[in-house]
Amino acid sequence: MTDAGQLETPDNMVSVIDTSTNTIVATIPVGTAPLEVAITPNGAFGYVPALFSNNVTVFNTATNTVVATIPVGPEPLGVAISPNGLLAYVSNHGTNTVSVIDTTTNTVIATITVGLQPQGIAFTPDSAFAYVANENSNSVSVINTATNTVVATIPVGIRPRSIVITPSGQFAYVTNENSNTVSVINTATNTVVATIPVGTGPVGTAITPDGALVYIVNKGSNTVSVISTATNLVIATIPVGTSPDQVTILPDGTLAYVTNQLDNTVSVIDVATNTVIDTIPGFNGPTGIDTGTICLTS
Repeated sequence: MTDAGQLETPDNMVSVIDTSTNTIVATIPVGTAPLEVAITPNGAFGYVPALFSNNVTVFNTATNTVVATIPVGPEPLGVAISPNGLLAYVSNHGTNTVSVIDTTTNTVIATITVGLQPQGIAFTPDSAFAYVANENSNSVSVINTATNTVVATIPVGIRPRSIVITPSGQFAYVTNENSNTVSVINTATNTVVATIPVGTGPVGTAITPDGALVYIVNKGSNTVSVISTATNLVIATIPVGTSPDQVTILPDGTLAYVTNQLDNTVSVIDVATNTVIDTIPGFNGPTGIDTGTICLTS
């Protein structure tokens, strides 16, 4: 995620990358200032909150056309789809709430109060809980998705931005932008069990499908830190473009894609070697990115 006060998104588009050629093959108009995108587990639909439109655009990935626009709370920023595909959670940065969208009807069915200025969201693999990073509370809210209530609040570092959860569901990794650290939460106890130093200004994060590696985007260092989940140590640091923001990893675990906001490019990282093997041009302030068809906001 990117600080809403500093982001410029003149295109208000989602770009679609063909990963076989690493080229842009389509663009989809969405609301004003889209910062993140989430693809449903079956790959059929994408959900894009628009910070200044106070809505979420839903597009069909087969046709790359908009199929719904859903009103949510003020300044929607983060978005995540439950692994069972039934729910989309959207963090409303302006009202300290999360909107719960039923993906079968594309309607808001609940609004949950969380911490101050919520941003990143991640679900446990069983879809039972959602973890929400609260930027100005320096905390993570844990939501029971059956009741849509907050069941725990976990102190983390300064200005938490995004979250990933291991495939086993045992641990959550949270980037703390102003602490230059990653907090590791044990989801059984909802306590921080490790704090990992990374680069300057960590924001985006992604995890390999096997759960072995976590990729952390360091916005201030123009790098990506690679953390081994076995040791909770940084095992590689990869230079990328200027002001990198978000990262996603292909479902087969071979490649990671990093948006470089000020370069207007996307860096392609070979996960086996942790080196940049391609740079894709042609964007305008790219921010959020997700796999499926590889879709990113700009």
